[in-house]
Amino acid sequence: MEKYKEIERSIIKKYRKDIFSKFIKAVSEYELIKENDNVMVCISGGKDSFLLAKCIQELIRHGKVKFSARYVVMDPGYNEYNRAMIEDNAKILNIPIEIFESDIFDVVSQIDSSPCYMCARMRRGFLYSKAKELGCNKIALGHHFDDVIETTLLSMLYGSEIKTMMPKLHSDNFEGLELIRPLYLVKEEAIISWRNSNELTFINCACRFTEGCSLINDGTSKRKEMKELIKNLRKINKNADYNIFKSLDNVNLDCVLGTKTNGVYKSFLADYDKKDKNK
Repeated sequence: MEKYKEIERSIIKKYRKDIFSKFIKAVSEYELIKENDNVMVCISGGKDSFLLAKCIQELIRHGKVKFSARYVVMDPGYNEYNRAMIEDNAKILNIPIEIFESDIFDVVSQIDSSPCYMCARMRRGFLYSKAKELGCNKIALGHHFDDVIETTLLSMLYGSEIKTMMPKLHSDNFEGLELIRPLYLVKEEAIISWRNSNELTFINCACRFTEGCSLINDGTSKRKEMKELIKNLRKINKNADYNIFKSLDNVNLDCVLGTKTNGVYKSFLADYDKKDKNK
């Protein structure tokens, strides 16, 4: 059996419970993919986006909803090693990638303040433009369950607000385009296990300015802090991450100090006396 077929079989069989079923649940529960959608699957070169591509391929083959997909890699200025690794992995996994170049790394290298933030924004803009060019109406990213929890804690601990990474979003600047996250319910530990079980190696950080971390984690980021925090919380309560996730789907508006909708803040005091009069 060819390696890519073994890899596909592992997703459907060995990792059916921890990966494929949760992928299918997210697609269904959040209505991420509909009939006749044309999805641009964004592949960064890491384990998450490559797994997403394989899950999308399996859904096209075996799912009830008919849709199409394009597997796109944006090269923002990778070095030769990282570019070659992405191309080699695409061949191993039997994913028909389409690569297009951008000058993001060159532009960001001239920026002193918040280069990572600017890089992320520019990437998103290039990807939306490419999706429009290809006639796609949805962009699929490889964010997973742990990304959702980390984002939530980052917002609380460093942003002083409760918000999370949503399973899908309408684009503000590109009409008719949606961003979707089909691995929303898949835990990172399952993805790592899938990668290791199939003896695969992916790039992790391909930033030109941190070339040395191409195969290791960046140990200095705030997101790394959140990973460690969640790891410690799981030691206290094995369901801590799930409970954080579930609390975002179970917000009791009677017991919060204030809420914000479309940028407009509303204090609990606005309706406090009205509730007393209605008793």
